[in-house]
Amino acid sequence: MIDLTGRTAVVSGAGTGIGRAIALRLSHRGAKLVLLGRTLEKLETVAGELSGEAVCASVDVAVRSQVEEAFRSAAARLGPLHILVANAGIGGPNDLGEGDRWDEIVRANLDGAYFCIRAFEESMEQGSDPRHVVVISSCVARFGVPGISAYSAAKAGQLGLVRSLAVEFAPKRVLVNAICPGWVETQMAVDRMEEIAAEQGQAYGEVRKEMVEAVPLQRMSEPDEIAALVEFLVSEGGVAFTGQALDPNNGAWMG
Repeated sequence: MIDLTGRTAVVSGAGTGIGRAIALRLSHRGAKLVLLGRTLEKLETVAGELSGEAVCASVDVAVRSQVEEAFRSAAARLGPLHILVANAGIGGPNDLGEGDRWDEIVRANLDGAYFCIRAFEESMEQGSDPRHVVVISSCVARFGVPGISAYSAAKAGQLGLVRSLAVEFAPKRVLVNAICPGWVETQMAVDRMEEIAAEQGQAYGEVRKEMVEAVPLQRMSEPDEIAALVEFLVSEGGVAFTGQALDPNNGAWMG
C-alpha cells in the first residue's frame, strides 16, 4: 500500500464511474483531492465518501478558461499539485450530417486532456521528486470501430499527446502515461450498449452478452481495477514508466 500523504491529486470527470473510483483510491492512500466535473452535486457526493481533504469545482474541460481557473484555485487552497488524472470525456456515435458530433467529442476528450495537462504544469510542485500525469484513454485508440470515428480519433490522439509530453516533461521528472481500458462497468458503457441495441433493433441484454462474449476473458472490468493501475503508476513501482499506455482490456486488444 502506497502512502500519498502530503500530495495533492486532481481527477477530472470525478463524479461517476472510473473517475470516482480513482478519487476514492487516491484519497484512501492519503492524498488531498481536487475533484473536477460538470455536475457539482455529483462531485460533492464523492467528496463525502473520501478519507481526507477535498475541493470540488464544476468545470467543462472543453473550456480552457474554466480549466485554468479551477487549477489555480485548487493550488491556492491545497498547495502545489503532484498528480493529475485526466479522465473526463464523452462518448457516443458521430454521424454524417446533423448527427456529426465531431467537434463536441474531440474537444471534450482530446482538447480537454490537453487543457488539464497544461494547467497542471502551471500549478504543479517543483523539484526532483516524480510528479505524474495519467490520461484515461480507451482500447478504441488501438483499433477501428465503425460509427465512433470522433471518439476513436480523440482517444488515439491522447496517446500521441502522452508520448510527446512524456519526452517534453522528462527533464522535469514529470511522468506521463495513459491507460486504455476496454469495457468497464460504468453508466457510460451502459449508454453505449443501449445505443448499439437501438441501432441494431436488439434488446440491451442481447447486445451486452454479445459484447462480453467477444472479449477473450468474457468479462467487463470494474472501475476499481482501473484505479488500481493509476495507483501503480503514481507509486514507486511506476517510476520507470513514461510515455506508455497500459491496456486493461480483458484481451480485446493484444499488442
